[in-house]
Amino acid sequence: MVAVHFSLVKLSRGFLVCLWMLGVMSLSCASRYGASRQKLEVKKHLRRLNKPAVKSIQSPDGDIIDCVPISKQPAFDHPFLKDHKIQMRPSYHPEGLFNDNKASAKPKEKETPHTPQLWHRYGKCSEGTIPMRRTKQDDVLRASSVKRYGKKKHRTVPIPKSAEPDLINQNGHQHAIAYVEGDKYYGAKATLNVWEPKIQHANEFSLSQIWLLGGSFGQDLNSIEAGWQVSPDLYGDNNTRLFTYWTSDAYQATGCYNLLCSGFIQINSDIAMGASISPVSGYRNSQYDISILIWKDPKEGHWWMQFGNGYVLGYWPSFLFSYLTESASMIEWGGEVVNSQSGGHHTWTQMGSGHFPEEGFSKASYFRNIQVVDGSNNLKTPKRLGTFTEKSNCYDVQTGSNDDWGHFFYYGGPGKNKNCP
Repeated sequence: MVAVHFSLVKLSRGFLVCLWMLGVMSLSCASRYGASRQKLEVKKHLRRLNKPAVKSIQSPDGDIIDCVPISKQPAFDHPFLKDHKIQMRPSYHPEGLFNDNKASAKPKEKETPHTPQLWHRYGKCSEGTIPMRRTKQDDVLRASSVKRYGKKKHRTVPIPKSAEPDLINQNGHQHAIAYVEGDKYYGAKATLNVWEPKIQHANEFSLSQIWLLGGSFGQDLNSIEAGWQVSPDLYGDNNTRLFTYWTSDAYQATGCYNLLCSGFIQINSDIAMGASISPVSGYRNSQYDISILIWKDPKEGHWWMQFGNGYVLGYWPSFLFSYLTESASMIEWGGEVVNSQSGGHHTWTQMGSGHFPEEGFSKASYFRNIQVVDGSNNLKTPKRLGTFTEKSNCYDVQTGSNDDWGHFFYYGGPGKNKNCP
């Protein structure tokens, strides 16, 4: 009997007191025990995510940006990366990377090539470190579990070819995209304007991104994603933030947002994944856009990401993937929202600017200068650009092309409206 009591004390003193008082564990005791166990799990997870910093910068939006030595970032928690030699620059850029500004898209006072991040106002990280948004306890507690923190729900990729009813509203995820398929793709690029769409419920989000996809849309899907998003559940606010994502098993166990798991290796000391982008575009006002390029280094095989014209952020090592170790089989550009409403009702969470594509420049969201990287590492305009949306009366997409913007499309919408009840 003494041995039993001793083992219980080791587990939890509060748990033992409950047993002594009641003979059995009451619901309130069980709840207390569960809560303390969860707190312990959260603390452990925060220690794993928040690496020791050289210095910390308080951002005006409430974020804390930690400047972490490049070799101490979360990527190197991965067992396959223990002895990895960091590649500080790609072996090759796609041809034409720094020569793609021959034609300006619109008058210069209306657009800037990229938007800065808010934390830059209060400092910068030094060479040899990377900026990491500090994860707080509340961030993890908002997730369905510690294990699921920083991960997307299953089946969130738009499936353009499918018209099966059960796939039309994938867990409430809705899209308005342009896409190409049927070839081997070694990268993708686009310039997209940045907005701050309104979100109805905290468990909904709105994003605009590029997807590079490999494999089937079953359990083996490989995906690399990057863009901007508003996600109260993930970040605890309604700010527009730069983000990345990856998975090699259709969002089941692998991958995460930003640097919230081991995988992506960041080399850049200027840009923080998950940090706020500011300023954002205004309706009938100034437009601010960002350029994103993701491409496969033909020598090392890693997938690299560049933000704007000068920020090479880092890379996803090729071993993370199965199908994407060679090439992508589909590229998608566009918007995604979550509709959590039930009973046939629709959320008023906005996609993009919250306005339909036909409203055009300074009112609707756009992707312009859409390009793919071919097998010779050249940037090319995509052939046979298709479009897809589940509910065009809620969110829509319209493509076009001209000399200034190359291939482009406007997309988005308000969600709930008289035609989208």
